Amino acid sequence: MIDPHLQHVPRLGRHPSRFRLTGTPVITVMLGSAITVLPVIAQAPVMPPFGLLLLLSWRLLRPELWRAWIGLPLGLFDDIMSGQPIGSAMFLWTVMLIGIDAIEHRMVWRSYRQDWLIASAGIIFCIAGGVFFARITGGGNIKLQLVAPQMLWTVLLFPFVVRQCARIDRWRVMA
Repeated sequence: MIDPHLQHVPRLGRHPSRFRLTGTPVITVMLGSAITVLPVIAQAPVMPPFGLLLLLSWRLLRPELWRAWIGLPLGLFDDIMSGQPIGSAMFLWTVMLIGIDAIEHRMVWRSYRQDWLIASAGIIFCIAGGVFFARITGGGNIKLQLVAPQMLWTVLLFPFVVRQCARIDRWRVMA
């Protein structure tokens, strides 16, 4: 007699759990935002905003996954984790997602290079906006020239992050 626990369970026809489908992207963006609490010592802002990179990657990889309002709760979490003024990432991420929606409605098709260009514009907008919000709330004398290497590093890191999101996405939809 064969033990029922050792029998092969077919994966065909099975569906992944609802939490796995909806929770995985949110958790990865939150983990990306939480990376900023790691004790990294630097003279200038060089660490890329991984929460923003993951948000952009998921949004451009799976446009049907989220609405534009997802920038509010995820931006609040990023503001809390990064120490930015509360509301800055909430505002910037939501405006960026609305802008991406507007661009997508006008485009018939997109290529990888266009996704990279859209992500680059979003990254530059959010980092420059973060500097602006930090300056108007008394966060010091941060110059845009100091964060230019961070912008460049983040833009160059985007293809790698999209590839990792695609791997996570294959696991996410697998039964």
